[in-house]
Amino acid sequence: MQWAEGRGTGPSSFTHHPLSVPYFHLAIEYCFKNVNNSCIKVSRSLGVRAAMYVILVSITIITICGNLIVVISITHFKQLHSPNNFLVCSLATVDFSLGICVLPFAIMRTVETCWYLGPVFCQFLLCIDNLLSCASIFHLCFIAIDRYYAVCSPLTYTTKITFRVVYIFIGIAWILPVIFSFGLIYTKANVQGIEELVVILSCEGGCILMFNKVWAVLVSTVFYVPCVIMIFIYTKIFSVARRQARMIKNMEDKISMEEKKRRENQKREQKAAKTLGVIVGVFLLCWLPYFIDAPIDVFINFATPTVVFGSFAWFGYVNSAFNPLIYAFLYPWFRKALKLLVTCKILSSSITTFYPNDSH
Repeated sequence: MQWAEGRGTGPSSFTHHPLSVPYFHLAIEYCFKNVNNSCIKVSRSLGVRAAMYVILVSITIITICGNLIVVISITHFKQLHSPNNFLVCSLATVDFSLGICVLPFAIMRTVETCWYLGPVFCQFLLCIDNLLSCASIFHLCFIAIDRYYAVCSPLTYTTKITFRVVYIFIGIAWILPVIFSFGLIYTKANVQGIEELVVILSCEGGCILMFNKVWAVLVSTVFYVPCVIMIFIYTKIFSVARRQARMIKNMEDKISMEEKKRRENQKREQKAAKTLGVIVGVFLLCWLPYFIDAPIDVFINFATPTVVFGSFAWFGYVNSAFNPLIYAFLYPWFRKALKLLVTCKILSSSITTFYPNDSH
């Protein structure tokens, strides 16, 4: 997601217009020395550039490898073939795609401060970045709905959240962002009314995605409305989970064996809900600074320094690296899958399960 009326800002606005370069950078070069309308390139020392590359490449590698492990684990191991895990797998695919398709180019833009791959690829990449940002939000919403039924309505969960329903969720979570992102950017609806400003601020070596004020407000709803819905759902989930935990504790000595098994299943569902609640919380923490500043910046003459905007954007990108780390700490199946992958035992066709009676 990104916003601007007059400058490229946000995760996928690969831009460095001369007007947006902080005044304290004294050593300034041009992206294209022999082009009159070249963007300004900020000159950094070799040490600074090397440190930036190490940090940003590390984030990218964690994002790619971590989410790839999630995808391989869920698709390979039959015990992980559940509606909820398929949603998690699709979300990991979104994060993996970000690591493969967007982050390498974001690294180049951040460190080199110039865009060298042309306007056609720039526009396409902006669409992909927006698409993946929207897809993440949609997936998290559908995961919240899945957890709501699993915890709050366990007796009807298996009939309401079927594989067919989850496939529909996944289809919506991918198709709508594609239509929204490509439709908005390629129809140029986002720059209606500010066409002259776009021409003025465009320069060779920049990759700018700009929004007028109307679309800055409208697009912000793609983040805030789902976030409010998710917060409401997880508040309800944790309220019900606490109530169920108290009931289980009070009835421990009075319930049958069959009921105990059902209670154990409820505990697993609640644990999964808590884990996914952590993922939603981390998502909000990572993206909130950007989504607070970005729409406001449109109305305050873009006073936010470019360095700050870039930091907010990368803080949002880091969220895609956090998810597999959260799985590693909270999901035993992730750690088991990692061990099997590292030892290459996963290549054995006979290994398709983890534990005799546990799918979580």
